[in-house]
Amino acid sequence: MSNVAVIFAGGTGQRMNTRTMPKQFLELHGKPIIVYTIEAFERHSEIDGIVVVMLDSYIEYTKDLVRRYALSKVKKIVPGGNSGQESIYNGLCAAAEMYGEDDIVLIHDGVRPLIDEETITANIRSVKERGTAITVTAAIETITMKDETGAVGRIIDRSQCELARAPQSFKLGQILSVHNKARQEEGAPLKFIDSASMMKHYGYTLYTVEGKPENIKITTPSDYYIFRAMVDARESSQIFGI
Repeated sequence: MSNVAVIFAGGTGQRMNTRTMPKQFLELHGKPIIVYTIEAFERHSEIDGIVVVMLDSYIEYTKDLVRRYALSKVKKIVPGGNSGQESIYNGLCAAAEMYGEDDIVLIHDGVRPLIDEETITANIRSVKERGTAITVTAAIETITMKDETGAVGRIIDRSQCELARAPQSFKLGQILSVHNKARQEEGAPLKFIDSASMMKHYGYTLYTVEGKPENIKITTPSDYYIFRAMVDARESSQIFGI
């Protein structure tokens, strides 16, 4: 059984307010965010291959990064689609050309560079044992639902709530089959915010894996500053043995 990561980075990052290039190519200490993300999977002993889904106009640049940083597990770089789910579908199709239906696929955001080895391992183990893995973190804020007037209508017990993040991991044949079902229904792929919601809609039981809170998605400038602080803290701990 093989384990393949599908890393999708086909967005333009409008909320980041970058003027020169998409947010996945913003650099920290001279290295683009997308490289930090790919390296986490590259270095994991159980990952056999990586498919990167990229903006068509940045594919050649991404290939240059793969060569520069010796990312040997990257097997294919394919163009994204008009939505996140279409981009994931393109990546899954590319993975299916190299891997089998029973192989495990870990679907991950290209702008979640703080993913750690333990969470990747836990995802693989969960799919092997239970069939699915959705990385989550506990909700630490009060969660409210507003009513039709805009006032707070319901306060949800946060002890029962978790935030779904990535990776989201499945058997390759099953997640690809679900995508194909959705593509046959008019407008269906667009109504799913992520792979978890799509798999749940089509009847799969989803099992969770507890991830680390710092596994954030770099969406806004403040996220970037958190990322920088976390990387600097990790480097300091290695240097000083903290």
